[in-house]
Amino acid sequence: MDDGKTRIALTIAGSDSGGGAGIQADLKTFAAWGVFGTSTIVAITAQNTLGVRAVHPVPLDVVSAQLDALAEDLPPHALKTGMLATKPLVELVAATIAERGWPHYVLDPVMVATSGDRLLDADAVEAVRDRLVPLAACVTPNLDEAELLVGFPVRDPDAMQRAGEALVAMGAGAALVKGGHLTGDELVDLLVTPASTTRFTRPRLDTRATHGTGCTLSAAITAGLARGLALDAIVPRALTYLQDAMRAAPGLGGGHGPVWHGVDVIGHRS
Repeated sequence: MDDGKTRIALTIAGSDSGGGAGIQADLKTFAAWGVFGTSTIVAITAQNTLGVRAVHPVPLDVVSAQLDALAEDLPPHALKTGMLATKPLVELVAATIAERGWPHYVLDPVMVATSGDRLLDADAVEAVRDRLVPLAACVTPNLDEAELLVGFPVRDPDAMQRAGEALVAMGAGAALVKGGHLTGDELVDLLVTPASTTRFTRPRLDTRATHGTGCTLSAAITAGLARGLALDAIVPRALTYLQDAMRAAPGLGGGHGPVWHGVDVIGHRS
């Protein structure tokens, strides 16, 4: 899609005061990939690289007002969700995406932070599975999130494929099941669609820069969809972008550090 018009990508997620994940990571990634980022903040977190200290969900009417404002004047060409915090927020966001008919929706089912802190209420998991997965062009769970969504252990590539197939059977257009939590020196990610499964492998990086990696990857995929690229072309570029961003990490903080979202991505987004 190259008609000279700037594309809009929307992120619906939580704010990360540390700047490495959530809304902040998404907007940095959108800019790096050459799309204009808009946002709807559904929760405010107090966090840094060491962990999450507080979470404050934004009132539903304020979230709804943000979504309505964007729909009226800046409708997205693609969008993603990240942290949604509570079941009422999940249900509101799902209803809005369906009613507005917004295309190219990427579901990053954020449930637990890299630090181990919970970012989604336990009673909201079913709502994510039943309300959001069927709307998604692509859902991008890690192993723990995949297990919660499909209801069986996901600890090896065979189980990852079964999980991806289960998510597609639930209505997702595709599932990128991420293998960052696998053991061993090789990382495996699987892109499962109704027609095929594509396996991506790469060496594991020895780095503590893992904060916000899921947000960054799903944001890159969203940006590619906004630009009109096909999913099977976007995913390998997005994975390479993320690994480059991890290699270029600025080494900030004393815990799980952020990646460098401004790494050169021209070759990945073109």
